[in-house]
Amino acid sequence: MSSDGRAASPNAEQFIAELARHERSLGAYVHALINCSADAEDVLQQGKLVMWRSFDQFELGTNFQAWARKVLFHQILAYRKRTKRDSLVLSNELVAQAERAWEENADGLEDRTGALAECLAKLADDRREIIAMRYRRGLSVEEISEISGRTPAAVYKLLSRLRSQLAGCVERIVRRNPLAKEI
Repeated sequence: MSSDGRAASPNAEQFIAELARHERSLGAYVHALINCSADAEDVLQQGKLVMWRSFDQFELGTNFQAWARKVLFHQILAYRKRTKRDSLVLSNELVAQAERAWEENADGLEDRTGALAECLAKLADDRREIIAMRYRRGLSVEEISEISGRTPAAVYKLLSRLRSQLAGCVERIVRRNPLAKEI
């Protein structure tokens, strides 16, 4: 519902769903191209506003992530123009090369993300919870140790084994998918 009590439009719902689905990847894209985290967040938020305002120009059924990256790319270029005096800012050509590389690897990233979800689903509940504590909730090994009743050394070993198992599982799934691109 909107603030005036009306139901959200189908386009608004579609935008929110697509943005939520790709938000992490889009954030990584912006952070990879802007060296200051606070500036990257500002550019990302500004880009989201631009996307929202121009969502009626997005053709439903096409690649939202590619469209959103193009919007963000223009926001990054505008940011670069504003901060031209900063010697640590990447050159426009380097940013354009990064954009091309990101686009080439986007499908492979989505394949790997899907494979990771599949692999996580195969883990026992207690193992999946350890992974969630570390990577979703951002808990330290010491905090996980206290919650799980394991020693910190045992948590380190378990996380190491789980990362290795998940990496192997993701590789197997990606390799057996003939449409998947290697990163």
